[in-house]
Amino acid sequence: MACFKPSPTRPVPGDTTMTFIKTLLASAAALATLTAAAPALADITVGISLPLTGPASGLGIPMQNYFKLWPTSIAGEKLNLIILDDATDPTKGVQNARKFVSEDKVDIIIGSAATPVAIPMAEVAAESGTVQLAASPIGLPPGKDAWSFRLPQGNDVMAHAMVELMKKQGIKTIGFLGYTDAYGEQWLKAIIAEGEKAGIKVIATERFARSDTGVTAQALKLVAANPDAMLVVASGSGAAMPEKAIVERGYKGKIYQTHAAASKDLMRIGGKDVEGTFVVSGPAVVGDLLPDSHPSKKLAMDFVAKYEKVYGPGSRNQFAGHAYDALIVLEKVVPVALKKAKPGTKEFRAALKEAIEGMDRTVFSHGVMNWTATDHWGYTMETGVMLVVKNGDWALAN
Repeated sequence: MACFKPSPTRPVPGDTTMTFIKTLLASAAALATLTAAAPALADITVGISLPLTGPASGLGIPMQNYFKLWPTSIAGEKLNLIILDDATDPTKGVQNARKFVSEDKVDIIIGSAATPVAIPMAEVAAESGTVQLAASPIGLPPGKDAWSFRLPQGNDVMAHAMVELMKKQGIKTIGFLGYTDAYGEQWLKAIIAEGEKAGIKVIATERFARSDTGVTAQALKLVAANPDAMLVVASGSGAAMPEKAIVERGYKGKIYQTHAAASKDLMRIGGKDVEGTFVVSGPAVVGDLLPDSHPSKKLAMDFVAKYEKVYGPGSRNQFAGHAYDALIVLEKVVPVALKKAKPGTKEFRAALKEAIEGMDRTVFSHGVMNWTATDHWGYTMETGVMLVVKNGDWALAN
């Protein structure tokens, strides 16, 4: 066997190994020093709870569709979205919210698109000091919405637009057919209050659950009351069923629906029975119908172009528009909050809240927003747009 004798000018194998290790350790130390000197980077994490199944899935799925179009970073920071299904179930929504704040350490919560789910989620947001961008017009007791901001228009704002059209049409009496839950009750209060100012009275009131598959008895009572107009308070694909029941029972007066029904699902399922229905909506889905002077026209058309490029012509949906507007919020407030704290901290969450309350006038696809420390609704009375179903499509009603 040959015997290897190292040359006196060459390092022995052991020396080579030691030199390599020393070099590696020195490099690691230098890297650690550079890392410590550089600003720490932290991902911005957004927890999103949506009704992707259950009665309100027609609201949640379009929102999820637009969240998929969001960028991967904001203000140079990586953006992580965690989307969970709350199944239109308040208990599940609370579980999602608690997971967001305790396990995922999110910087902001978005959701739910179902009002009965978003309301209890607001309690978790307040307890944890985490901003909630509610995707439904949740009604909360005074002081309980300190950390909650609404992306949709308030029911009073939309009821105002509705009553203005009713006045022009000479309507004096209304029949109400709405959900038994918070969304239905809030709308009943809003339409009674706005109606009284205009001399319009609700003369018959019937309710039904989101999970109900028929409302025959309620429809018969309302038709027998013979009001000048009917207001149906339902959402998504579930908005067609109660209206069809009213029409099939022979009602010939005008029928109104709320902004939760401003989707093509109403026409797809309702067919000829919903032709001529008046629906209040934000401007997001009808940018092409708005005058050039409307502040939201440009953004509404941008939203529709981006959404329908991916999901097809006619797929626009006002709840997807709320996801578009939520991105406008983050792109405006994240750079402000980053000047005060790093993502993943309570200081950053507090800075986000402060920045949102100080956003000032900001144009959304759904109108002009101006949140303040004392107003977490933000929209003005001019926000609502009255639409009418005409030849199976939307047209401006006024």
